[in-house]
Amino acid sequence: MTWHDDLYVGESIVHKTKKIKWKICHNAGQPGIYVITLASNEKNLLDIIPSQELLQRGYPKRGLYVAGLAKGYEEAVQVAVSIIDEVYRATGGFAVADYLRNHRREGRCRLSY
Repeated sequence: MTWHDDLYVGESIVHKTKKIKWKICHNAGQPGIYVITLASNEKNLLDIIPSQELLQRGYPKRGLYVAGLAKGYEEAVQVAVSIIDEVYRATGGFAVADYLRNHRREGRCRLSY
């Protein structure tokens, strides 16, 4: 799982970002937290995944690129909209994956915070 270095975070969890990220990296339960990732297919721009799904043994976490975090589905949609809006304003298009990978550094799950 690769984390966007400059994560987009919902307003309700801004002050808890490091703790939530650490718990997700260490497979601790995070009820109500949603992870916004680059789309798993070419037809979508982003995926909104409940963090509880990441606890499943067979869930393919290795290829995930996490761009944002939010508490609750509605806030996750707002964060996803803000990411797409930023990309559109900066590029005039919807190449979200290219924009995020080329304009920011990436970080991997680490054991220390």
